[in-house]
Amino acid sequence: MKNPIQRFAIYVMLIASPIVVNAQDNLSASLDNRRLPVGKEDEKIVTEGEKKEEVKQEAEPEPGKFSINGYLDSYYFTNFNKPASRDNMGISGVGRGFDRRVDQFQLGMVQTVMKYTNKKSEMIADLAYGPSAQYGNYGNVPNFGNAYGYAIGNDTYSSVIIKQAYFKYNATDKLSFTMGQFGTHIGYELIEASLNYFYSINHTFNSGIPFYHTGLKSTYAFSDKVSLMLGVVNGFDYVHDNNRSKGLIGQLALAPAEKLTMYINYITTNESNSDTQGKTPKGNFTVYDINGVYTVSDKFYIGYWAMLGTQHGTLGSPGTFVPADGDVDATKKWWGANLYFVYNTSDLFSIGLRAETFNNDSGARGLRSLDSNNAWAGTSANTFTLTGTFNLAEGNLMLKPELRLDSFKKLGGSANENSQQFQDSDGNYTKNSQTTLGMAAIYKF
Repeated sequence: MKNPIQRFAIYVMLIASPIVVNAQDNLSASLDNRRLPVGKEDEKIVTEGEKKEEVKQEAEPEPGKFSINGYLDSYYFTNFNKPASRDNMGISGVGRGFDRRVDQFQLGMVQTVMKYTNKKSEMIADLAYGPSAQYGNYGNVPNFGNAYGYAIGNDTYSSVIIKQAYFKYNATDKLSFTMGQFGTHIGYELIEASLNYFYSINHTFNSGIPFYHTGLKSTYAFSDKVSLMLGVVNGFDYVHDNNRSKGLIGQLALAPAEKLTMYINYITTNESNSDTQGKTPKGNFTVYDINGVYTVSDKFYIGYWAMLGTQHGTLGSPGTFVPADGDVDATKKWWGANLYFVYNTSDLFSIGLRAETFNNDSGARGLRSLDSNNAWAGTSANTFTLTGTFNLAEGNLMLKPELRLDSFKKLGGSANENSQQFQDSDGNYTKNSQTTLGMAAIYKF
């Protein structure tokens, strides 16, 4: 790592740890917990007898607790373009995140989260199976062995089912440390369908940010309104680190007003593949983002998310990924902006609207266009998603009807008539937009 500021920050993190990990439970990044607690509990009179009982309970160690929870999801969608491929992926191959198939029943993900907690610690083993679990571990290809069929160093094979696996140590009531593999702190949306309001994930998440990290992080909660997380990670998304460079991550969680929450996030890392001498070429991948929720009333809330990413050089491991124009010397940028509106009509039903604009005109990310000369170029998209949610079986079963429109920048010129983003029923890429309609079912346990 050649940047002295990054090197100094890592030394401070590792040697003088009382600064930073996984935000306290009331500051976690899951969608269910984006609203920070505010205000004080009602004060009450405490008798001497109650004080003695509290002292007695504190002296007795609390037994640890083990729990299992998770979900499974399934969906059926149709695409009004009737693409010959029966998928939503488009010419870039990443035109959709997890709800990829159309006109067929599909399984999404089966998740099992094993959790053990006691007063000072927590352990999470989050295992996932199914197509969406594989998509969330993109790039990590199992090693099936050599030419003779012998599996040598087959450590990636079982790793792809691990979505998260980490332990957390609560040094004090305010300071905690987490080590292992954990979901990214960046972004408003998550891999888990059970935690997102909208079933399909947006382009900003799917093509704009990391999915997970492996490393060490620490969180200090200054109050129930302010929390700071800092950490050191290998990079993002891949089981094995491809170079000796380490990435820095950070999150400032705030509750600046009674009904407003805010998360300010950051990552910077060099993900260039090491050369034959094991040295890391010059490169940088950085993402800034801000997201949160404004609670208008008990029935209505507004979510927001804006992010900006920059890349200089190449991205590696297990392959090498370069910008669309092949220029690795220039700094490329991409950005996304999203608004979420959700209204709860009753305990049974709610409805939400998501509006997104995602810009990858620089061609830094995978969401691209391909012209008639087979030359890759950047693109941009506007997306609108209308989703309802029926809560059944005491909240365990969620049915989500969803209508989504994706509109991409159109490639001009008669030569590009068959070089648009999406496929038609004849297998030609004549469509710069697509509309999907269907239903997802999510069962939580």
